[in-house]
Amino acid sequence: MQQLSFRAMGSTITIIIDSDQASARPALANARKTFLRYERILSRFRPQSELSALNRRAGRGPARIGQTLWQAVQHALWIARESDGWVTPTVGAALIAAGYDRDFAALSASVTAHKPSPSPVPDWRQIACNPRRRAMSLPAGTQLDLGGSAKGWTAALVARRLGRRFPALVDAGGDIAISGPRGDGSPWPIEVASPHTPDQGLELLLIRRGGVATSGVDYRRWQQAGRWRHHLIDPYTGAPAVTDLLSVTVVAPTLPLAEMAAKTVLLRGAENGLDWLAARPQLAALLVSIDGQIIRTKSLERYCWQPALSAGGG
Repeated sequence: MQQLSFRAMGSTITIIIDSDQASARPALANARKTFLRYERILSRFRPQSELSALNRRAGRGPARIGQTLWQAVQHALWIARESDGWVTPTVGAALIAAGYDRDFAALSASVTAHKPSPSPVPDWRQIACNPRRRAMSLPAGTQLDLGGSAKGWTAALVARRLGRRFPALVDAGGDIAISGPRGDGSPWPIEVASPHTPDQGLELLLIRRGGVATSGVDYRRWQQAGRWRHHLIDPYTGAPAVTDLLSVTVVAPTLPLAEMAAKTVLLRGAENGLDWLAARPQLAALLVSIDGQIIRTKSLERYCWQPALSAGGG
């Protein structure tokens, strides 16, 4: 087994290949290059990125964009459709208004003093896309943020490429893409940490392929005008979401689907989120409420090392 860890896209990225072949080393190095190259293209915190250039053109008509940015935005728009608009890339201006105006490593070391003023979230359906010209037009005031969706999309892409030659796992800041079973055919063990006590595990999951994603209001937080803020924007208020859930972990056939579902459930809240999950039997989830209640969907049992009593969901 060989692995490589590095910083990219605001997170620690860990890539594991379950093989001792010498060819795994250059494969790991190429995977790292992919993450770093995509970060240069897709980060809203880099003034010279293609995404920043597109955001600066909001309200000024269509612009031709590169293939990577086109695919990443199309992926983000797919997430918006699948989540019924709960998870949308058009939250950039709202995040800036909430104080998330720089890379989180710099943000967490500072405290903003100005009073928060919620910014309306533009309708993602108003983004005009021309596939023939690979051109895109953002309505005035629209600022795209591809943070989580780009990271999950990249992790899934890297895992799929590595999986053509090796059993691989890609951990992008806790969102995990798995290409297939380990070399001996066994599943990969994935521990779900407690958001209340991160050094303790809530569940040990055994995953053969697909994705596991966790979304929470406990990690990317900062202070603004004396209040704690977080990065998950409610598209209906334009402000950091008020939810009765602290974190949501979802297992899905793909990492992008898991990431979309985890955010959607967190934003919807426990009751509405469990109803949403019950209509999607391909998903399994573990929810942790603000008051410490742990809720497992029944579908999670098939992944658990020691199946626990279900406390809700379907």
